[in-house]
Parts: sequence; structure tokens; C-alpha cells
Amino acid sequence: MEKDESIVRLHAINKVTIEGSLINVFLMIFKFIAGIVGGSAAMIADAVHSLSDFLTDIVMLIFVRLSNKPQDKDHDFGHGKYETLATALIGIALLGVGAMICIGGLEKIIKVIHGTLLPSPGLIAFIAAVVSILLKEWCFHFTTKVGKKYNSQAVIANAWHHRSDALSSIGTALGTGLAILLGAKWTVLDPLTAVAVSGFIVWEAIKLIKQSSNELLEASLPEDIEKQIVDIAVKDKGIYEVHNLRTRRIGNNFAIEMHVRMPGETNLYEAHEHATKVENDIKKKFGPETHVIIHLEPLKVNGKYVNPDERK
Repeated sequence: MEKDESIVRLHAINKVTIEGSLINVFLMIFKFIAGIVGGSAAMIADAVHSLSDFLTDIVMLIFVRLSNKPQDKDHDFGHGKYETLATALIGIALLGVGAMICIGGLEKIIKVIHGTLLPSPGLIAFIAAVVSILLKEWCFHFTTKVGKKYNSQAVIANAWHHRSDALSSIGTALGTGLAILLGAKWTVLDPLTAVAVSGFIVWEAIKLIKQSSNELLEASLPEDIEKQIVDIAVKDKGIYEVHNLRTRRIGNNFAIEMHVRMPGETNLYEAHEHATKVENDIKKKFGPETHVIIHLEPLKVNGKYVNPDERK
């Protein structure tokens, strides 16, 4: 059953990534043509952004397939970290795109300050920008939907890469549109909006890099999730206390280790039954591929472990 779910998940992620990559290829070609014919450097830069989106899609397809491989003798916890690594790479790519847009915009603004008149773009550049906004925002929504459904941070990160392209195209559309309507003196609006949009792209990239870095460095799960784990454990009547809780994320799955205390007179069979119930309840809450390790301890009396036979 778990294997079937994994195959369905991989198929859905591959499908949405390929759909996005086909749109990226179309936009990349269209933008290059529009930028050259329409004389818009901003549109050519936008085409390079679409190229980076396409390359990101390839990374997604490779790394998600690797992360979906089952555990083996060399990878006891599976290959989920590949997806986290993909998220980090997408974040770095997004940071590079944001920086590139910002630098390009600042260079043009400096030229305008020194008296250079930026070339007025043609109508085809404006049309290409509008088409890009509509298609890439659509990509963002259907990619995010799949990412949330299958709890894939890499897919959600890729969705934000789609949105960054839409946002950069907004700057291009504003600059080219106003330049066409108001005249060549207003072409400076193109780089101004590009710099503003780049700030948002860089901010989203930093969040993705921070999130993936925390996971690669074995950061604990959020406090609210750890509280849910403890609450599940202590609901079992045989368990009196939970301590030494250690949690981390492996791709899309959680790894949980905890020490639980039970009455010392609990026999091994009963203790195992209680631990198994807690493990199953945790997997029911957080997914069947959650890794759960429970260490059993007797209750302490006055801060010390006491052999129940000695109290009789």
C-alpha cells in the first residue's frame, strides 16, 4: 500500500514538473524572440529567467526520483534528503535570479542618472510580458496545489520559482507598457520595478535556503509538532512520562525518538503493546513512513530507578 502511494506521489510530481517545464520552454523561446524583435533588454533578461526555471525543473525531476527510492542497506532512513537538497538548490538558483535582476536594474538606473536614454521597447515585448505573467502565475497555483497535497517542499519551492518569473515579468510589463504609452523618458520605470521585484524574489529565496539548511543540519521539528507527539504518547494509559524527545525531518517524513516511562512492574509483553500503539498512533497522525523509535524505562522513585521486586 505504501509503495503504491509512493508511486502515485512520484507520478503526480513528475507530471506537474513536466507541465511546468513545457511552459518554461515556450516562454523562453517567445521571450527571446520578443526581446530581440522588440528591442527590450529586460525581456531578454526575462528569457534567461525562464531558462533558469527550465533547468530547475530538470533538477526537480532528477532529485525527486532519487528521493523516492526505498531504504537500502546503505540508507537506513531512505533517500528523502535528496528532496531537501533539491529545495536548497532551487533556493540558491532563485537567489541568483533575484540578484541578477537587481544588478541589471541598478545598472540601467545608473545609466539614466548619467543622462543615458534607455531604448523604448516594442509592443511585442509588452505582449510577451503579459503572457508570461498569466502563464507563470497559473503554473504557481497548480504546482503549489500538488506540492501541498503530497507534502513536497521541493515542489512548493519550484512553484515559487514560477511565481518569481511572473513577478519579474510584472516589472517588464510595467516598464515596457508605460514606455510605449508615455514615451522614452519613462523607460526608467522598467529597471525601477525590476529592482523592487528582485527584493521579493531574494527574500523568498533566503527563506527556502534557510528552511532546507535547517533540515540538512538536523534541526528539530517545530514546537507545536513536538507537543502533538508528546500528547499522542501520554494518551496511552500505560505511559506516564515522555522525555529525551528528539525529532528531525528526512525529506517529507519525520524521524522521532523518545524515552517513555512506565510502571516498573509492567511486563515486557505489555510494555511492547503500549509502545506499538503509540508508534501506530504517531504514524496515523504524521504518515505511515514516519520513523519512530521508543526507548522504554521504568518510573523513578525519589529520582532513582527501583527494581519492582525489591519493593515487594
